[in-house]
Amino acid sequence: MSTIGTIDRPATHDPMKQVPTMTPPVSETPAPDTSGAPEARQNRTREMQLMQEALARAHMHDRLHEAESERQAVRLAAARRMQRRAERASLRARRALAMAVMQ
Repeated sequence: MSTIGTIDRPATHDPMKQVPTMTPPVSETPAPDTSGAPEARQNRTREMQLMQEALARAHMHDRLHEAESERQAVRLAAARRMQRRAERASLRARRALAMAVMQ
């Protein structure tokens, strides 16, 4: 008794003994064009990785620039506070000197 296999479970694994309708002849099957496919995929992967690295680098550059400008603003505020404090101390010293001269 001859058993006929299905596409998922062929009757035999030998390609020469399989039913001819299940596998088209090699001449009728167009050969897939795979020229450079792994290179293209690898290049695409490399480009994506480089894109991510460039994005991370730009992000870090922005963060460093932001941190530096924040530090500069803090230094400027501290300098202005010290300048006002120095001006008040100078006014107190002038008043003290004027009071000493007046007596």
